[in-house]
Amino acid sequence: MDAPEEPLPPVIYTMENKPIVTCAGDQNLFTSIYPTLSQQLPREPMEWRRSYGRAPKMIHLESNFVQFKEELLPKEGNKALLTFPFLHIYWTECCDTEVYKATVKDDLTKWQNVLKAHSSVDWLIVVVENDAKKKNKTNILPRTSIVDKIRNDFCNKQSDRCVVLSDPLKDSSRTQESWNAFLTKLRTLLLMSFTKNLGKFEDDMRTLREKRTEPGWSFCEYFMVQEELAFVFEMLQQFEDALVQYDELDALFSQYVVNFGAGDGANWLTFFCQPVKSWNGLVLRKPIDMEKRELIQRQEATLLDLRSYLFSRQCTLLLFLQRPWEVAQRALELLHSCVQELKLLEVSVPPGALDCWVFLSCLEVLQRIEGCCDRAQIDSNIAHTVGLWSYATEKLKALGYLCGLVSEKGPNSEDLNRTVDLLAGLGAERPETANTAQSPYKKLREALSSVEAFEKHYLDLSHATIEMYTSIGRTRSAKLVGKDVAEFYIYLQTSSLLASDGHLTQEERAHFCQEILSFAKQQVDSPGHRILLPMHSFAQLRDLHFDPSNAVVHAGGALSVEITLYSQMPVPVHMDQIAVNVHFNIEKNSYRKTAEWLTKHKTSNGIINFPAETSLFPVSQNSSPALELSEMFERSPSDNSLNTTGIICRNVHMLLRKQEGGSSLETPSGVALEDGAHVLRCSSVTLQPGANRIAFRTQAKEPGTYTLRQLCASVGPVWFVLPHIYPIVQYDVYSQEPQLHVEPLADSLLAGIPQKVKFTVTTGHYTVKNGDSLQLSNVEAMLILCQTENRATIFSNSREESSVASLRIQASDKVTSIGLPAAPAYHVIEFELEVLSLPSASAAMGERGTQGTPEIHRKQKDRQRTGHCMVTTDHKVSIDCPWSIYSTVIALTFSVPFRTTHSLLSSGTRKYVQVCVQNLSELDFQLSDSSLVDVGNAADLQLAPLNAQCQQHIHSKQSVFFVWEIQWTQEPPPALHCQFSVGFSPASEERLSISLKPYTYEFQVENFFTLYTVKAEISPAVGAEYCRTGSLCSLEVSITRLADLLEVDKDEALTESDEYFSTKLMYEVVDNSSNWAVCGKSCGVVSMPVAAQATHRVHMEVMPLFAGYLPLPDVRLFKYLPHHSAHSSQLDADSWIENDSLSVDKHPDDQLDCSSVRSRGSVASVASSEHKGLPMPRLQALPAGQVFNSSMGMQVLVIPSQDDHVLEVSVT
Repeated sequence: MDAPEEPLPPVIYTMENKPIVTCAGDQNLFTSIYPTLSQQLPREPMEWRRSYGRAPKMIHLESNFVQFKEELLPKEGNKALLTFPFLHIYWTECCDTEVYKATVKDDLTKWQNVLKAHSSVDWLIVVVENDAKKKNKTNILPRTSIVDKIRNDFCNKQSDRCVVLSDPLKDSSRTQESWNAFLTKLRTLLLMSFTKNLGKFEDDMRTLREKRTEPGWSFCEYFMVQEELAFVFEMLQQFEDALVQYDELDALFSQYVVNFGAGDGANWLTFFCQPVKSWNGLVLRKPIDMEKRELIQRQEATLLDLRSYLFSRQCTLLLFLQRPWEVAQRALELLHSCVQELKLLEVSVPPGALDCWVFLSCLEVLQRIEGCCDRAQIDSNIAHTVGLWSYATEKLKALGYLCGLVSEKGPNSEDLNRTVDLLAGLGAERPETANTAQSPYKKLREALSSVEAFEKHYLDLSHATIEMYTSIGRTRSAKLVGKDVAEFYIYLQTSSLLASDGHLTQEERAHFCQEILSFAKQQVDSPGHRILLPMHSFAQLRDLHFDPSNAVVHAGGALSVEITLYSQMPVPVHMDQIAVNVHFNIEKNSYRKTAEWLTKHKTSNGIINFPAETSLFPVSQNSSPALELSEMFERSPSDNSLNTTGIICRNVHMLLRKQEGGSSLETPSGVALEDGAHVLRCSSVTLQPGANRIAFRTQAKEPGTYTLRQLCASVGPVWFVLPHIYPIVQYDVYSQEPQLHVEPLADSLLAGIPQKVKFTVTTGHYTVKNGDSLQLSNVEAMLILCQTENRATIFSNSREESSVASLRIQASDKVTSIGLPAAPAYHVIEFELEVLSLPSASAAMGERGTQGTPEIHRKQKDRQRTGHCMVTTDHKVSIDCPWSIYSTVIALTFSVPFRTTHSLLSSGTRKYVQVCVQNLSELDFQLSDSSLVDVGNAADLQLAPLNAQCQQHIHSKQSVFFVWEIQWTQEPPPALHCQFSVGFSPASEERLSISLKPYTYEFQVENFFTLYTVKAEISPAVGAEYCRTGSLCSLEVSITRLADLLEVDKDEALTESDEYFSTKLMYEVVDNSSNWAVCGKSCGVVSMPVAAQATHRVHMEVMPLFAGYLPLPDVRLFKYLPHHSAHSSQLDADSWIENDSLSVDKHPDDQLDCSSVRSRGSVASVASSEHKGLPMPRLQALPAGQVFNSSMGMQVLVIPSQDDHVLEVSVT
């Protein structure tokens, strides 16, 4: 208790007030613990259970810890809860028995005696344990001894009023547990004390309120008591409960005022009946208006003071509850009720004082709401605030009439004196608004300073109110405000109509026109003040012309708009400006609006004509119908005498209904002026009577669609407005990215000959500079031909040729650089280049007559279309453009003009290669220097040409054949790799500047030499000269081998005996034309010796089915491979073939070979004894070059039978 005393801080009624807790004992100890205590206490919420069945609430307790002083203890009758200490704490860290007996015990005794003297029973003793301090003491008892002594000496039966806090400054689990227990106890005791004392305070407050009918009861005294309760709730952040206290005070006071008006008055109301001497409006910019609160406390407040203070507290709490729109609603009710209460209490109010108070209060509430809400919230809640705007406008109008600011002659001396008195009643401006440019105080003083200033403020308020009413659909309220504003404009509109009336004389029209100009000159000193009049009585819009005519312009480009305005004034009128308001719109699909798209979809020559006004007073679609009036008589029912007479309107329901889509009454003319960022202006224009041409020029900026909405012409503050330009007039601004487009000039590009390709560079927003170039990556199989002089043409976006420039082309091994000429933005650069794709073909492209393996020497995409279409090859070229960091990849598709096939021809053992070249293109070609070479360079093998060596002309869709004989002296190679080449050039063109490479075709021929010859002979039956239909004939098939053992014979079918090698062959007799019926077996397996001239003969019977010269049946040979071969062990799904006659295994290598022979179901079975699922023998077709059928093409004469009634003759 020896700590130095600190002065008591004054009680300040703010949101920062907290319940007071006093601290006695070791102040240094508490100072060290205070930071942690103040942070930890409010972290955990506590449930606050209140009396009278009120719902419990979760609150966070905070406290204001102050040093204990006896002066802080409440005196008898003190009702101030904010200064009431709810809990008293004694702090000690004593751990020594001697020290406790000597000092601490006496200090505790004094502390408790003071508390008992003031009946304070809410206290707590905290013993802080410090291990470090305890280790330095030698004569100490265990900690429990000190705590037990304190509990025995002071706590008696309240042992929980002494708690222990262990090492509060350490960071350990033991310390945290100790803190948790201490904080729980502290919160519990604090809440218990708070509930008990607050309940007692509420009981005392109710008792005081119940005495309100007794003489001497003071509302102001009761007001301060209940507000103390509101302060406590506000201190606990229970704003709703705090608001209830002020609402109860509001209702109580209002009821007393109503009772006073009914003759039942209270004595204390006389304090509020004092004359009003100050009308400075509501104060809402600080939480508590202490000046007015002190007036209430001293019972010196007027009715306006009490109402202002009470509403300011309600406003503060509502804003904390985030209900600003309720503030506006309550404010409007307050202002109207205050006016009535002043009348009921018969309070003396100077003329205009109440209007000033209402005006200032309206603006104060509006500005307070604007300060805590953003613009979007304000715009969406206009319905809550428009009443305040309208009320402020009404009161300002009343002040204008009262101070002579509306009369034509201006205010007189009496009006000026009244204005001075009203301004004096405002007093000095409050400090919180002194630095605010548009404070309500400054606005009112300025509005009452002059006629012009009043007119400006009144019109601004009126127009704002009309806009708000219109936006929320309250059209009739807007019209009522507009009706008042019409008094400022009606004579101008009349003058405008009369000046344009052709029925008046020229002098009369000039007089009324001069009236308008004179008024405009008088109002020059009012900047921002506008008087809007309809355009139709002043001038008419006749036509409009765009340049460019399609009304499409790129960003940054120039656009010209020229209008014809027909002035109806009798004299020239100098206009300050003529403007066109433009509405800008960005469409979602604006990316589609390129110059080409816009030009294609815009159909106009650039001239828009507007319909002329047929009447000086045009009837709009929304004008009201004509009045239907009729007489009305009322007679007496008794004697039928006439009582009343009058006129009634029979269509009043149509006249008073809401006009859908009607214009707002912002001005009496029904004209609204749009404000936008996009305006076309033409300043200082003199309109002559009649037609006038006015040109507007603008530079296009942001891409989008621009719609011309309004036409305005201004003379000073007088604005003639055409509210809607119809038909709709628009122009489009586009932005385009730079683009590169490459396309062939012909329908298709042909490989092998020079072809022209067109490059189109659309610059878009990019400006091509000197030094910019296109970098083309070279493709191995395609050349870019550089001519001696290449030129590029530069066009504007409208396809107007602007210049021609040379192209700089530089080629290296990997890159071809094309230097672009300088071109401005939104232009087009076009140039042509020749490209050459190398011609070549392989057996993969054409159809080969023999088995071969094609080789492709470069990567290309080949597409073989159905039918006899040209094979195409795509060459992908990467192009680096100067406007992009990314490469552009283009694909040029070249068509090979030729389709090439090859076939192997045999004549006994002589072999020939035939190459067919077919021209599939639309051009004619000249072929020359045909050649066929063996790429494999086989020894002693020659290809002897049998062709004419001269040039050959090949027309479109025509074929040319080339033949070579294969000659060899030794054993030929198993395969022959050939390359066919022929020179070609277009037949219709002149000599080319470059030499063309020949067309090449590579293919491979395997097993082309003859191993076997097959000969078939058919002889008639014995004794017959000719074969007859229906009679059996003899078929003899001879199979002769022409060579000894070769490499090609060494396979699974080859068997070796003591004397010779042999191989198994299977023969098959098939007649695909159905001329013969094979009787008996049509196939069989023979063991053929592998020796030259070895022959095997097979006999069978056949029957001719038709008469005539019939071709012999086909005889086919296959290698018969045994089932125990390596291939027979593969058990995949395609390894076996089973049918009713012959079961064989197909050779997988022959499945895709066009010359392989597949087994037919008509052949006889050779393995019928084998079971299903067992390995089957396989057949391998012999290559076509190894078998020569000498009987092919032979025919046999068959004569009909003698008993045939129907003769069928086969002609082949």
